[in-house]
Amino acid sequence: MDFLPLEIQKYIESRSDAESELLAKLNRETNQKVLMPRMISGHLQGRVLSMLCHMMQPNFILEIGTYTGYSAICMAEGLAENGKIVTIDKNEEIESMVRRYFQEAGLDSVIDYRIGNAMELVPEVEGEIDMVFIDADKKNYLNYYNLVIDKVRPGGFIIADNVLWSGKVTKTEGKTDKDTQAILDFNRSVHEDQRVENVLFPIRDGLMVLRKK
Repeated sequence: MDFLPLEIQKYIESRSDAESELLAKLNRETNQKVLMPRMISGHLQGRVLSMLCHMMQPNFILEIGTYTGYSAICMAEGLAENGKIVTIDKNEEIESMVRRYFQEAGLDSVIDYRIGNAMELVPEVEGEIDMVFIDADKKNYLNYYNLVIDKVRPGGFIIADNVLWSGKVTKTEGKTDKDTQAILDFNRSVHEDQRVENVLFPIRDGLMVLRKK
């Protein structure tokens, strides 16, 4: 997932703003107690998401894939005044942990955390969306995109994580597994979609940043 040499990665992080104490604690607890901790956005990607939100000043963010809440807390740093985040995840086993961190961050009234199937919950989200962050099951990336594209305002953004998929997107020989094929299909489809402008950032496992025209 991390493509840069370790010493370059460390240098980048040392010259970027540090995690807050709360985020560092959440990072540690995720790695100690939660399955597949590599799914957490982590220091550098978290700072990137925070910076992008500070630049955009979104009023309304939709996140598909909460995991342990790290990315939502980072994005909340750049919300416009009185802004809100709706974040959706299906993993109810870590719900209490996630809510505890949202409360500790003072964001439980800002972040609307919903448990359930995103394919069912996203259509229920009301209001014009300024930014969407997709970081959930890869097989539904295109489905999520199609669900949100008409909800995003012109000039709004859609950001999708893991679009390099540990480098598997460049390995075209042999049989491609379903998740890799889903990412390949997503990357191709959004790149060809004339409703958006796109750039793929090689940050951690790849961030596809799309701006709706």
